[in-house]
Amino acid sequence: MARHINPSNSTNKTIDAIDRKRDRERLFLLKKARENSSELSVALVQRLLDQHIIETNDVSAIQESLEKQLRAMGDLEEFEMRYKIAPIRNLTQDPNIASLFITQFIIENLIDHPNIQDIFGDDLEVYRTVDSILSAIRPR
Repeated sequence: MARHINPSNSTNKTIDAIDRKRDRERLFLLKKARENSSELSVALVQRLLDQHIIETNDVSAIQESLEKQLRAMGDLEEFEMRYKIAPIRNLTQDPNIASLFITQFIIENLIDHPNIQDIFGDDLEVYRTVDSILSAIRPR
């Protein structure tokens, strides 16, 4: 007797597999960001300065602020993370969630930091600069 294949069931399995893969990638990324937060924050601030995205009068204060955010990402629930990145989630086709989070932090919160003089560039420029550093911890 022929076996009946339910196409919706196979589609659900595919969607579930994709969701599991994204969750594993997100957890791996957040774990690496926490483990390497010190090195990443130093590299990130240097790149932001080199690309003339930020102007600051105290580099170490900005590094501490970014390091704190890199560590805090892992403690957020998925809803909180998605809420934070919602305004820029469609910035690129295959976004790095950590890069989106840090980009949104720079655009929304870091601009009010007392040691930031100014932030330049549009959202995509900031994202690309941040992602040029954080893509190193993204699983391949």
